Amino acid sequence: MFPSRRRLAAFAVPLLLVPAACGGGSEDDADLQQVDYLTSFNTFGRDAYVYVAIEKGYFEDEGLEVDVKPGTGSVDVMKLVASGQADFGAADFSTVAATVANEDIPVKAVGMVHQQSLAAIVTLADTGIEDPAELEGASIADQAGSTNQVLFPAYAEAAGFDGSSVTFVPSAPPSLPQLLASGQVDAIGQFVVGKGLIEAAAQGREAKFFPYSEFLPDLYGNAVVASDTLIADDPELVEKFTRALLRGLEYSIENPEETGDILAQYQPTQDPAVAAGEVELMADYVTGDDDALLGSIDEERVASIIEELTQGGAVTKPVEAGDLVALDLTPKD
Repeated sequence: MFPSRRRLAAFAVPLLLVPAACGGGSEDDADLQQVDYLTSFNTFGRDAYVYVAIEKGYFEDEGLEVDVKPGTGSVDVMKLVASGQADFGAADFSTVAATVANEDIPVKAVGMVHQQSLAAIVTLADTGIEDPAELEGASIADQAGSTNQVLFPAYAEAAGFDGSSVTFVPSAPPSLPQLLASGQVDAIGQFVVGKGLIEAAAQGREAKFFPYSEFLPDLYGNAVVASDTLIADDPELVEKFTRALLRGLEYSIENPEETGDILAQYQPTQDPAVAAGEVELMADYVTGDDDALLGSIDEERVASIIEELTQGGAVTKPVEAGDLVALDLTPKD
């Protein structure tokens, strides 16, 4: 079930302070506030909603002009945002929790893209690995320090197998599907939306996913993050940007085929059909099982996530919900 316009409107504030951009004229463009945004990783369909927000004029409605750059993973995104090299970015919330707690990086989540985590371990059906327990002793390729690797100890504990028996093989993300397809590793870290990409690399062989959300249902997925400095100095900008981005997200999951086409306009190397497939798979994770308000973050749930990640060893220092989330700026009913 997709979130309604009415539910998204619950986050809206009057737009009278910022006249809608008319577009087309350099004078209008000069009046727009420039903002830099980093995707979570590269420019796949899972991150296409930012281009939808640009194409549909949602950022212009808020008086913003957004420059999008491809991110290279949650930790890198957080560091660039914290240092002021980007204003906003998308980063996995569990990685945000672990990194803020353990490394004291000054960023916070200001809105949630996925109400459930997209993280998963993926193998091919013909490997004979039928359930998570059979991952014991397996080799798993993934980018060093990836979300999947950070969360893996907590996932293994929750799923009831010995995570320390697994060997992680550091690998560049673009190489992961081929490493799996060629049998060089038993499994790879991947998001659940990567099914089409993996099966294409495996020439149609079926990909089998073990989603972390099956055993860690409280985990959020990607969040929109901003630096503590920007949150303190310009909360109005934070609200405007987040509101426009979430409009793009809502439109994206309601219109996956059009979203694929829009992504291809901005990123011609991306296959619109593959992108649309990712958006379709992502939709249920955006809304969550309880059809939560689009973009919302629940303080009690964050506390539960901190407890889970602490028990699993991902969070090693004390941290509270207010250290991770700008609670006053997130969407509310």
